[in-house]
Amino acid sequence: MSTPTPTPDPAGPTPYPRSDLPGQVRIVEVGPRDGLQAEPTTVATADKVAFVARLADAGLDPIEVTSFVRPDRVPQLADAAEVMAEVDLSRGARPVLVPNPRGYHRARDAGATRVSVFVSATESFARANLGTDRDTALAMAGSVVELAAADAVPVRGYVSMCFGDPWEGAVAPSVVAEVALTLLEQGCASVSLGDTIGVGTAGQVRAVVDASRAAGVGADRIALHFHDTYGQAVANVLAGLECGITEFDGAAGGLGGCPFAGSATGNLATEDLVWLLEGLGIPTGVDLAALAATSGWMSGLLGRPAPSAVTRALTR
Repeated sequence: MSTPTPTPDPAGPTPYPRSDLPGQVRIVEVGPRDGLQAEPTTVATADKVAFVARLADAGLDPIEVTSFVRPDRVPQLADAAEVMAEVDLSRGARPVLVPNPRGYHRARDAGATRVSVFVSATESFARANLGTDRDTALAMAGSVVELAAADAVPVRGYVSMCFGDPWEGAVAPSVVAEVALTLLEQGCASVSLGDTIGVGTAGQVRAVVDASRAAGVGADRIALHFHDTYGQAVANVLAGLECGITEFDGAAGGLGGCPFAGSATGNLATEDLVWLLEGLGIPTGVDLAALAATSGWMSGLLGRPAPSAVTRALTR
């Protein structure tokens, strides 16, 4: 009896739509910034520019390109201005992260037309990351938003440590909601709630979203940003979808971590996110094969395999 010939790997999952989930989702690709900022290997400027171009070719938009932080704090992104000078800014939204007014001015001088600010839900991480207390960090973010408003530059807010903090432990959903609402009241267009150390669970996602809604933060202004430390990121996305969230962050290949939180591991891989969404019948417009190839290429530059399960499956 002959052995059956195995079928080739699928180009994507078989879709089984669910009528109770959003019909459209926005993916924010953060690999070039949040993915590379904590990698021990510093990627060459030309390769960062090529990375952004390949991600765009795969259909991703927006793509967060870099961060205008102090080079001594995040040396992997010390070439922010050089990257911005080479990236094709006409192909779509190319936001950058800025920590303070000085960073904002540097970003604007480099041609940035969209920026993000970041704060922490906890005091301990605010001091570890920004070197100040949480209220001062919020005020600094507000100063950036004011400058951006005068230039008609949209601002996205990031809130770190929304699901757990390595120094403080569990974080109350009401605290996350308070910080998120403050950013919106300052003028941020949306807020991305981050599970910076990847300890969140599906039930906790619902609690955080429910608390934010109760505080006046609409689901349409919430994005979710997961790390995959305990393998829960995809499950947490599904929980977010069930809460009506329609914007999620991902990093190609599952790159990254956080340079100021040693327990943080890689981001939710964009490929894994796309596989989930497409399997639920939610179109993404992303060429999964091209994205997996790009992640495999970047992993080769970094000298280690991609953490993404989908990339490993599609490139083996």
